[in-house]
Amino acid sequence: MRSAQTDLFDWGKEITSYHLPRWAELPDINLYMDQVVILIEKQLGVFLYKEGERIITPAMINNYVKLGMIPPPVKKRYCRTHLAYLIMICLLKQVLTISGIKDLIGHQIRSRTLEKFFDYFCQEQERAFADAAAQATQDPAILPNEEDQLILENLSLKMAVLANASITVAGKTIDLQNREYQESGNPQDTAGNLKPPAKHAAPISVKKTPQKP
Repeated sequence: MRSAQTDLFDWGKEITSYHLPRWAELPDINLYMDQVVILIEKQLGVFLYKEGERIITPAMINNYVKLGMIPPPVKKRYCRTHLAYLIMICLLKQVLTISGIKDLIGHQIRSRTLEKFFDYFCQEQERAFADAAAQATQDPAILPNEEDQLILENLSLKMAVLANASITVAGKTIDLQNREYQESGNPQDTAGNLKPPAKHAAPISVKKTPQKP
């Protein structure tokens, strides 16, 4: 009978070597919503840790459009820009609020294109998963069976407090960036200003300066 430690070891090995698609590897054709759901579930399903959990649904996509996380589809189709945003949102929503994700992406694409930021995001996410999974990939064959439960308990606690610390630092950094842009008189854009993408343009931008009457 397989132990939980063995299952964790195998899963850790899988996500350590997993490759997230880069911008150039995303489909360069417009997709319908059901195709988008299938694609993202296939790409990110390995990171789900609860059986039966859904990482993306049509309702979620519609909600992200309403919240200004992604631009509306064009003729019910989604392009490469939508896919890049949805992949980042699906991964980041585990640790950040919707407003936090919008702020984070908005700050990042001020100084680089969405294409470059997306590739950098995937690179950093792979590295982070590999570092975390390294804690779970001790060979279970060399560990006494009676220690399995204690190992899992210690690992779950260690990862939880590390995630909490990382979320706290990320939140503080985003807040400081928000203050910096507000003080400079150049705050970020709101969801209401989002428009359909043109040639993969990024939907999250900076706020427009209010026009004088």
